[in-house]
Amino acid sequence: MEKTLPLVSIISINYNYADATTEMLDSVVSNSYPNLEVIVVDNASTKSGFDQLPKKYPYDNFQFVKSETNLGFAGGNNFGYQYASGDYIIFLNNDAVLTDGCLEKMVETLEANPKLGLVSPIILNTKKNTAHPDIVQYAGTTPVHRITGRNITVGENEPLSEKHLVSETAYAHGCAMMAPRLVIEKAGLIPEVFFLYYEELDWCERIKDAGFEIGLVPEARVYHHESLTIGQDSPLKTYYINRSRTLFMRRNSTTIQFLGCFLFMLFFTIPKNSLKFALKLQWANFKAYWNAIIWNITDSFKTNQPTTTSHINVHKKPVQTPSS
Repeated sequence: MEKTLPLVSIISINYNYADATTEMLDSVVSNSYPNLEVIVVDNASTKSGFDQLPKKYPYDNFQFVKSETNLGFAGGNNFGYQYASGDYIIFLNNDAVLTDGCLEKMVETLEANPKLGLVSPIILNTKKNTAHPDIVQYAGTTPVHRITGRNITVGENEPLSEKHLVSETAYAHGCAMMAPRLVIEKAGLIPEVFFLYYEELDWCERIKDAGFEIGLVPEARVYHHESLTIGQDSPLKTYYINRSRTLFMRRNSTTIQFLGCFLFMLFFTIPKNSLKFALKLQWANFKAYWNAIIWNITDSFKTNQPTTTSHINVHKKPVQTPSS
């Protein structure tokens, strides 16, 4: 008798770009994995389009739910988790496209290695060229340096090759990451204090603290339209990526490490970035950058520091709702 594959819950956030969500859902519909459910969360979009999705995908295993407020990346995914009943949960960006066999490979890897708590596939850029059709966005990362607050995304902007086919990585990628439900119940959901950026890195640290490892599944592939919602050089991105990087360092460094990080920022990072934005006359980005610094200074003096867990109960029985 053929073994039934475990149920996989795909959770994805829609924010304004329903056309991108449609492309992602089309890739799910055409995927070969036989036992899955899909939860799409509208994160308080300001543009229309989401209400048409239940009509386009009127399947029993598809749920379309709305948040009345924008909960950010972590909060939106955690909101969707309430509706998931899968043994494995994959958080998938709405501007990502699954390749066939991707889910099978990720599930097989997790089933074969109980030490793994979170895995990502190789993520490829949707912008191809004739010389090298597959350009890497992510093939793993190095650890975040505890002084500079920086790390390297392995293979970024390189043609996909044999050297990228490894299983080691310090962190998963928020575009596509799969975890067993049992790991989420032990480590908690994605930390919501970040809102945007670095939340998956912080989550990886929480999962490691719970006794698990982070892995890359090189046989699994996802294509990704990067920075579709936020924009590459927007003040919003400038604010959150700098706010979140510093917050990550505050939460994951020893006192000595963060002192070194603070001095590096004070004498190198802050002058460099301030000068860069000023010389380019990017005053909106200049203001956003300094707002990120000020937020961390103010937040560091708060008595009640942000917790690592979501307000959502990871052990709560999933709530089932109709798809339309």
